[in-house]
Amino acid sequence: MSLIRPVRRDAKTAAIKDSATKPNDTGSPEVQVAIWTERINYLTEHFKMHKKDNHSRRGLLRMVSKRRQLLDYVKSKDEARYQKIIDKLGIRR
Repeated sequence: MSLIRPVRRDAKTAAIKDSATKPNDTGSPEVQVAIWTERINYLTEHFKMHKKDNHSRRGLLRMVSKRRQLLDYVKSKDEARYQKIIDKLGIRR
């Protein structure tokens, strides 16, 4: 069990709303990548203060890997859609 507080509900809701491709969309790759990005950004800020929190760092690496898998899936299906997600979220490749 992680000791880190999960992403705030309003931040997650905003990420879903900004990335949704249709109303009530929570499962599309765009939304999933946005949620993972929000969690990754939160943990990145956490590590600026807690440099030796190696247990949570492992979780961060798993999150980054999961996001990478989703992005690779989108890239294999539609290159333009992938590029749009990367540009919108400011993820570098």
